[in-house]
Amino acid sequence: MALTGRTALLAALGALVTGLLLPSWAGIGAVTGAVLLGVVVDLVLAAPVRSLRIVRGGDTTVRLGEPAAVELSVTNQAGRPLRARIRDAWAPSAWRPGTGTAASRHTLRVPGHERRRVTTVLTPTRRGDHHSHKVTVRSLGPLGLAGRQGSHLVPWTVRALPPFASRKHLPSRLARLRELDGRTSVLTRGQGTEFDSLREYLPGDDVRSIDWRASARRHTVAVRTWRPERDRHILVVLDTGRTSAGRVGDAPRLDASLDAALLLTALATKAGDRVDLLAHDRRKRASVAGRSPNEILPAFTNAMAVLDPALYETDMRSLVATALKMAPHRSLIVLLTGLDAAPVEDGLLPLLPLLTKRHEVVLASVSDPHLDELAAGRGTVEAVYGAAAAEQTRADRRHTADRLTRAGITVIDAPPASVAPALADTYLALKAAGRL
Repeated sequence: MALTGRTALLAALGALVTGLLLPSWAGIGAVTGAVLLGVVVDLVLAAPVRSLRIVRGGDTTVRLGEPAAVELSVTNQAGRPLRARIRDAWAPSAWRPGTGTAASRHTLRVPGHERRRVTTVLTPTRRGDHHSHKVTVRSLGPLGLAGRQGSHLVPWTVRALPPFASRKHLPSRLARLRELDGRTSVLTRGQGTEFDSLREYLPGDDVRSIDWRASARRHTVAVRTWRPERDRHILVVLDTGRTSAGRVGDAPRLDASLDAALLLTALATKAGDRVDLLAHDRRKRASVAGRSPNEILPAFTNAMAVLDPALYETDMRSLVATALKMAPHRSLIVLLTGLDAAPVEDGLLPLLPLLTKRHEVVLASVSDPHLDELAAGRGTVEAVYGAAAAEQTRADRRHTADRLTRAGITVIDAPPASVAPALADTYLALKAAGRL
């Protein structure tokens, strides 16, 4: 086969070296000699790797599933030009499946004493902190046959925040909040609300809202209209124990609880209420308290990003004691936990009087929609047994929910996609009823 281009040049150079300058190498052949010589030339002329100066920059936080750009600034402090292949290594969870190999590799040319930049685009697939590993640089010679390789430690962390998928429900709930807040013609009545005005009685109005003195003066039945009070305190309590680790679909129950907590926080902040956060299993995992309205949502998402379910039972006594310390005055306590019979009946139910004595309590749990599919199964022995087990599980959850309701707790049991809007609706209903 004919030799062309770089190969022909190397062959000619090899023939010259092996035939004239290095007679003792003549037996190895012109092409082989040229390759060996080219390797030596590349090793000598390749820019050094250790003297490179590599600095990172770019994004430090990103919503889960969205891209984050991390920049590498490479400065060639040697006089020789750098012809490099760079691998920017991160954990597999920092990339979408199948994209990490291509996204982490870059080709770069940097003249001597100059600087160039390359960008690595990450797309995290799980919440939490993602740390960079080594940056490996392969510096090639001008012929591309050989080079030098080394690694640099250039630390960087990108925190993947909860995706807040339920944000799409916020506009409709804010519209209802504006109605409750008196910015439209709809006004509500409640025991814990602020007096707004008087109007004529209409069928269906609560008789407790009748103002008898005003009715006597007017010679018609007049009722008071009210608008919900602002600056109420809400404590969101996340149970990060064993039950939160159960997977529903492709994600643990904890992820759906985080999403519900974020929607409630965004809505309550717009309503002028104060919202605090507590994450607890056997000990306090995270807490956010006393933040200004503009700081609440970023602080919540940042604290939630690093939460992982614990694989042991929650210490309900410690959880309740910590919640009461964070809510010394009347508050709405929203407990995001499971409805498994044993943990609730043995751990939570005996402690409920401590919470309900002073506070309004809502318990929100993430149910598994697959139970409904199993309960409808028929036709085979396996399907019938599966349906019986699913129906027993659903009955146990209903029984536990009934016991909590009789104890004065508002219970929400909804699948992952519905638990966030259901919790927001419950908050609005409590506000409309004046129970906050």
